[in-house]
Amino acid sequence: MLVLVHGLGLTRSTWDDLMPDLAQNYRVLTYDLCGHGQSTAPLSKPSLTVLSEQLLHLLDELLIPHATIIGFSLGGMINRRFAIDHPSRVAALAVLNSPHERSPSAQRLVEERAAQTEADGPAANLDATMERWFTPQFLTGSPETVARVRATVLANDPKSYAGHRRVLASGVTELIRPHPPLTAPTLVMTCEHDSGSTPAMSHAIAAEIVGAECMIVPGLQHLGLIERPEAFTSEILRFLARSVSHIQMNGSQA
Repeated sequence: MLVLVHGLGLTRSTWDDLMPDLAQNYRVLTYDLCGHGQSTAPLSKPSLTVLSEQLLHLLDELLIPHATIIGFSLGGMINRRFAIDHPSRVAALAVLNSPHERSPSAQRLVEERAAQTEADGPAANLDATMERWFTPQFLTGSPETVARVRATVLANDPKSYAGHRRVLASGVTELIRPHPPLTAPTLVMTCEHDSGSTPAMSHAIAAEIVGAECMIVPGLQHLGLIERPEAFTSEILRFLARSVSHIQMNGSQA
C-alpha cells in the first residue's frame, strides 16, 4: 500500500500524473490534507502533529496496518513526523522536495512569506511562487497546467492556508536529527534548482535516516513532479523494488 501526501495549498490531484505508473503494481491511496481540497479544516491550530494524526486516523479507519508513505514538500514533513511518532505503521518512506534545517537568513525569508500570507491571503506573492515552482520553459509552454495550480492555491481558505504555511515555515525544527533515528527504508529526492527544498537539505535529511538513499533530479524546480512526473515515478518504483526484500524481512508490505 502506498499513501501519497501532497504539499501546502495543493490537493490530492497533485499526484494525478504519477498515479497510472504507481498503481500498476501497488494499491495507492491519496487524500486531501486538513483544510485543503475536500477536507475540512482541523479543529485545532495546524501543526505537524495534527496532520500526522489525520494520517493515522485515515489508516485506522481504512484498516491499513502499515504503508509506504510518500510525501511531497509539507507532505514530506508530515510523513517524517508520522514515522517518528508511529514507526510500526511505516513500511518505507519517500521524502520529495521537502525542506529541512535552514540557514538563519533562509528561515527569516520563509517566516516573512508566512506573515505576508497571513496579511494578504493565498494570492500573496503568487507570481513569485509560480516562478519558484516551475521552470521558465514550463511556465510559458504549459499555461493550462500552471493556471490549474494557481487556481488550486487561490481556492484555499485564507486562514487555513496561512496556518499551514506557518507549519511549513516552523515545523522543520522538530524533524532535525530525530532521536531515535528513523530506520524505515527511505528515498529522499529533490530537484536541482529547488530553492526552498534544496539538494543540500535532501542530503541532510538522508544523512539523518539510517541507510537512506538520496537522488537529485536535474534541471527542475519545486514542482518537478508535475512538470516531469516520469522522473519521479521511475525513481520511486526502483526504490520500492529495491526495498521489497527489506520490507518483507520486517513483516511489512509496500
